[in-house]
Amino acid sequence: MPYNRGSNLISPWMRGALDSSEITIAELLKLNGYKTGHTGKWHVGVPKTDIPSPTDQGFDFSKHGFGAHKRMKDRTKEFSTTDSSKPYYLDDSGFPFDDITQDGLDFMNQYKDSPFFLFYASRLVHTPIQTRSEVLLRKYYTKLGLDYPKKEDIWDEQGQRNAYYAAMIEMIDHYTGLLIKYLEQTEDPRWPGHMLIENTYVIFTSDNGGMEQHTNEIITDNYPLDKGKINAKEGGVRVPLIISGPSIPQDTESNVVVNGIDFYPTILSWTGTKKQENQILDGADLSILLKKDPTDSKLVIDPWTGKTRDTMMWHFPNSSMQSTLRVDGYKLVRQYLPGEEKSSLELYQLYQNGSERVDIEESKNLATKMPKKAKEMNRLLQQRLDKLKARYPFSNPLAIAPLPNQSKIPTVINHGVDGNRVWLKYKNNGAKVVKAELIYTTNGGVIGEIWSPVNMKNSDDIVSVTLPKGTTHYVFNLIDENNFLISYPNAGYQKETHVFATKAISVK
Repeated sequence: MPYNRGSNLISPWMRGALDSSEITIAELLKLNGYKTGHTGKWHVGVPKTDIPSPTDQGFDFSKHGFGAHKRMKDRTKEFSTTDSSKPYYLDDSGFPFDDITQDGLDFMNQYKDSPFFLFYASRLVHTPIQTRSEVLLRKYYTKLGLDYPKKEDIWDEQGQRNAYYAAMIEMIDHYTGLLIKYLEQTEDPRWPGHMLIENTYVIFTSDNGGMEQHTNEIITDNYPLDKGKINAKEGGVRVPLIISGPSIPQDTESNVVVNGIDFYPTILSWTGTKKQENQILDGADLSILLKKDPTDSKLVIDPWTGKTRDTMMWHFPNSSMQSTLRVDGYKLVRQYLPGEEKSSLELYQLYQNGSERVDIEESKNLATKMPKKAKEMNRLLQQRLDKLKARYPFSNPLAIAPLPNQSKIPTVINHGVDGNRVWLKYKNNGAKVVKAELIYTTNGGVIGEIWSPVNMKNSDDIVSVTLPKGTTHYVFNLIDENNFLISYPNAGYQKETHVFATKAISVK
């Protein structure tokens, strides 16, 4: 359920987990004879259970875990030693043993006789900001010119001056290096005289930009980019990307705009794997770009139009409450707002003439100066959002600060069951109900609930729908003309248990 109690905007209802009917890249590669492995973070399953699990989605091997990044009770004292009986003992290089990395090494060693695919999802450099290596921590205190230790465990140094974070970056370098070293030093059993690295593609990237601050701690600074994780500004959406492999030129730096969704079709192309019939992939195949000329943006072909891709979009209906569109060197940011305006527009010119830098800092909002361009890009953004059937933030009827038209929201009178239909009657207080949904689950009351929406019929201030087969619990959602979302009952956000059915209506 979407409620953030007290905030002006609330996120739309979202499933929060991968639909098991989706076909993952692991499933397709497995059909093509690949052994598939996953280690570390999964984070696309239901909270608390991780359902569907990696092994339900095509992975032959999977081990979840936090590795050496498991939360420390006291990051100033709980350091590792060389005692090998401890789970995070220091290895020969002085780094804490990381089972996530070791699992990846074990997987490759077990399946090196076959084509293999490894999804290595390290927990670094995610919060908590910590390191189990005191030597590494002291190293970066010295590099930053700070006295060890700080008197209080509060990191308020401005800029890129967090010694814990710096140590974490060296740790992920080390762990990734172990995987690469294995490929470089292990002969390919299927290609005698050659090492595995000669026949392996490697993609190193991140899922978001750096988190600049968390609670009261300054973690890093994405300067010259603005903002960071959970924001659609460049500091939030630009990430590191290194790709190597057969036929890819080395030591080449590129300004071509690509996206994480491009990896799926690219890997299929590299491996000669066919997608399933009628399967829709939004990303572009980058294999030709990487082989021919990684600096030539004309080689990135939009799968929808068959033409050179010059447009990219992001949609964040939660957290930052933004949608963005990039067209050539221009970027539009739509910021969702509570109340009658609903959104505001910002327009920035990041580049000109393809790669000539203008304002990647997003410091000069051109929306007022170029209203026609902002309006046209907003139209194109909406066109894409409509195609994707996107869901949007809502105004919060429980907002602490008074919002326009908050007094006009409908109120629930009663509800009930009529045969196999459920209904809710409401009072119109001045704002018309424009949409109604039933949010239901078939496994309510247990960790791992899956909730789904179904549209309801709205007539004479009564909404109704046939209860989906197998429903155990449900919630009514009303959306009024001023974009307020009224849920009945208000299930709230069950942060700790993630079990919402305790506040929902149960089916008897």
